[in-house]
Amino acid sequence: MNNIISIIIPTLNEEASIGQVIDEVPVRALEKSGYRVEILVVDGLSTDHTVKIAQEKGARVLVETRRGKARAIRTALEGDDSKFVFMLDGDYTYSATSIPAMLQALQKYPVVIGSRLKGKREKGALRTVNFIGNHLLTLIANILYGTRISDLCTGFWGFRREVIQNLNLTSDGFQLEAELLIQVAKKGYKIGEVPILYRCRAGKAKLSGLKDGFKIGKFLFDKKFHKGTRS
Repeated sequence: MNNIISIIIPTLNEEASIGQVIDEVPVRALEKSGYRVEILVVDGLSTDHTVKIAQEKGARVLVETRRGKARAIRTALEGDDSKFVFMLDGDYTYSATSIPAMLQALQKYPVVIGSRLKGKREKGALRTVNFIGNHLLTLIANILYGTRISDLCTGFWGFRREVIQNLNLTSDGFQLEAELLIQVAKKGYKIGEVPILYRCRAGKAKLSGLKDGFKIGKFLFDKKFHKGTRS
């Protein structure tokens, strides 16, 4: 019987936080519930000690030579046959302690997101421009694709195996979350939400605010209205 839970963590120079992220995964609690846990770090050619630390913490490391968070996730999902898959960032902004609650929600919903906007946020964790931009992008996504989520840009997702097997991701960069929502919505999967803790990140942010927000918004419209665009 397949009771594997895969936890995918994309990284790029996250030596300051990757150890904490891995340590926080509630492996023992999940194993007591009958699951086998695999932590997979997909590294985008870090130039620091990210890979070394991840390996020392017991994670399996896969090096992705092509840049981009979405590219890393696509590589990790290729051939994945786990019963449940979770993805979260390697910068310690998302608390892996929410995985059991999200796993419980996956018993009802095929897809679950960890919502920063319904949960708690450390002071300064989400800048005002990002907070407003995320609300706007989420509203656009909900209108265009008939969803009712609160946090489009969250990097904390959980999936059942059948959803993963039906995804056909094509993006390479930070449009990943938008593409996930689009494909999940088009395939008729319902999305559950779990309030989570969102912390200030360790190190420099990789998103550039307004510029990347505009790209995500354009991506949402392109996928909806451009017939020649793959989805």
